[in-house]
Amino acid sequence: MMNKHIELVKKWLANPKSVTQQELQDNCDAAYADCLAKAAAAFYATAYATYTAVFYTANATYAAVYAADYAYAGDDVNAEYWVGRYEELKEKGE
Repeated sequence: MMNKHIELVKKWLANPKSVTQQELQDNCDAAYADCLAKAAAAFYATAYATYTAVFYTANATYAAVYAADYAYAGDDVNAEYWVGRYEELKEKGE
């Protein structure tokens, strides 16, 4: 499927009178908005991946915080996981 913004430009290139100036302006605005939306989505996907790497694998300090937090919440399964993760990271020196 061809990009709708490109299709309108191709239509205009083939016959400039077939597209109004307002259609060209609207197309330009919409293409810009689509581009920003896609760029934002890519940014947030990258940011989330970085967030996940930092907070779920980083170092023993974070693991200790999570273990304490889950224990406080009464979630023994996750508290146990983070205690194990803490010990694993400490062994690696992180």
